[in-house]
Amino acid sequence: MVTFFLSIAALILGYVFYGKFVEKVFGVDEGRQTCAVTMNDGVDYMPLDWKRSFLIQFLNIAGLGPIFGAVAGAYWGPAAFLWIVLGSIFAGGVHDFFAGMLSVRHNGETIAEIVGRYLGTTAQNVMRVFSVVLLVLVGVVFVTGPADILVGITGWSKVTWIAIIISYYLLATVLPIDKLIAKIYPIFGAALLFMGVGITIGLIVKGYAIPEMTLANLHPGGKAIFPFLFITIACGAISGFHATQSPIMARCLPNEKLGRRIFYGAMIAEGIIALIWAAAAMAFFGSTQALSEAGSAAVVVKTISVGVLGGLGSVLALLGVVACPITSGDTAFRSARLAIADAFDLKQEKYRNRFYIAIPLFAIGVSLMFIDFAIIWRYFAWANQTLAMIVLWTSAAYLVKNHSFHYIASIPATFMTAVTMTYILIAPEGLKLPASFGYPVGIASAFLAFGWFMYKAAQQNKKVLETVTQ
Repeated sequence: MVTFFLSIAALILGYVFYGKFVEKVFGVDEGRQTCAVTMNDGVDYMPLDWKRSFLIQFLNIAGLGPIFGAVAGAYWGPAAFLWIVLGSIFAGGVHDFFAGMLSVRHNGETIAEIVGRYLGTTAQNVMRVFSVVLLVLVGVVFVTGPADILVGITGWSKVTWIAIIISYYLLATVLPIDKLIAKIYPIFGAALLFMGVGITIGLIVKGYAIPEMTLANLHPGGKAIFPFLFITIACGAISGFHATQSPIMARCLPNEKLGRRIFYGAMIAEGIIALIWAAAAMAFFGSTQALSEAGSAAVVVKTISVGVLGGLGSVLALLGVVACPITSGDTAFRSARLAIADAFDLKQEKYRNRFYIAIPLFAIGVSLMFIDFAIIWRYFAWANQTLAMIVLWTSAAYLVKNHSFHYIASIPATFMTAVTMTYILIAPEGLKLPASFGYPVGIASAFLAFGWFMYKAAQQNKKVLETVTQ
């Protein structure tokens, strides 16, 4: 249990100290007017107070990932704690902060447009398609997952719950942000907070033994820690999905000084949620072998909630788990609408324009619900981390352009390049190549990417120097 509490303390200290350093490197300007003020349209752009913005951002990014992903990541044992802590502080927090603040600096642009500014037109067009596809997949996953849990609670049919969730998603996608999302998120937030605190207290009071740190691979199937753990635990450490969500709150940020609280802070809070569920999964079942035999992630979450809290507490905890994906799924579709609107320069003040985009999106989403959930999730996991890698390289390019300390972004970008490239080469849903080939090629590709980045950075600095000396 010492490792667990030290991990939580490390995340908090990471926010206080490293988050402040990241903020300084970015160059926050408190006197600069934000797009929430200058472009207020009463729909997507409007100033919101930081507490509400933090809660919305937190619930946007805290989907099934930091819960289901952490449960699956617990198969490797306490090594998952280390990835959650280091990933959240040095990769996820940086990723989320830059995704949000670069959007603030560029009038609330969605991530594809930001990537295009710093990595070129080709990258922009690829990202336009890539990000929308990813968001639709997230929306689909975050319909079916909560529906399965709600069926177990209420006994209603899955089709009924899917219809209810889809109807809510459509409203959340087209209504002004202050009409629905900003009003109901505090309720979901209370359930989520109860879940986290309740599970933690329950583990302590009932004497469950949370294992201490070891780097040993405890996965029952012997699956390697690298790269599989780093793909499995995404939202609790670093997730490209967050970059698609951050522009929503970027359009509501009244002052740049609040960026660290909302973007970096929400990532740290999500890391804490991931720690809680990883610890609960390890402690409750006693061993990773027993955990692997307990059933799906949804079954594990329900079993832990009932066993640790019991009665009303377990229902509230499960509602917290339901709130997480639902409050990510709705904004996934909303973000997809914004991304398409940005790509086609289609103004969103009128309801008609919002429905022009939303209706085809939902038609595609509903059709995808007939595909096996496990297949969608496997490809989503890799696509998600690939997007995170691209956003980190974009952040590094921004820092080079502004003559700042780019290593806070380029080093985690290099690591995530190694993770995603190795995974797609050797994973069952990838190319299925031998590990003896996939590992060296995947790692070499990361070093090549870093080398190419440093070469381009040197070229840019040389041009600036030549301009200054002329």
